[in-house]
Amino acid sequence: MRTAFEAWAQRDGHIVRRREDKPEEYLVFETQRRWVIWQAALEHGKTPGGRKTAAQKEAAAAEKRAAEALQRPPAINSDEAAVRNQVLNEVLDAFSTLGGERGMDDILKVVQGLKKKQQEQAQDKVEERVTKSSSPARQNA
Repeated sequence: MRTAFEAWAQRDGHIVRRREDKPEEYLVFETQRRWVIWQAALEHGKTPGGRKTAAQKEAAAAEKRAAEALQRPPAINSDEAAVRNQVLNEVLDAFSTLGGERGMDDILKVVQGLKKKQQEQAQDKVEERVTKSSSPARQNA
C-alpha cells in the first residue's frame, strides 16, 4: 500500500523521503498528511467486515514489510487504481471544504465523518432490505 502511495505521490510531485529517526513517517509534513488521508481513504472504501483490530493491523504491516523487502510490489490493475483514485478524491474534497488550517484535527474530523456516513449508508441498506422483504408478505395477506 505504501509503495502505491509513494508512486502516486512522486507522480504528483511530492517529496517521499522518510524521516531517519521515524522511518514510518515522511520528512515533509504535506506528504505525511496525504499519507494519512490515503490510509483513511482506503479504510473508508472497505466494508465493515474487512476492518482489522490494531493488533491485527500491526501484525499484517510487519508481515507486509518483510514481504516487500523480499519482492517487488505487485502492479495495481486499472479497476483497483480507479477505485482508489475515486475514494482518494472524495476524501480530498472533504478536506478542501474544511480549509485545512488545523492539520491533524481536520484529518480526524473527516475520517470520523466518513465513518459515520458509511455507517448510515449501511443502515439505510438494511432498512431497505427489511422493507422489501416485508412488502410481499403484505400483498399475500
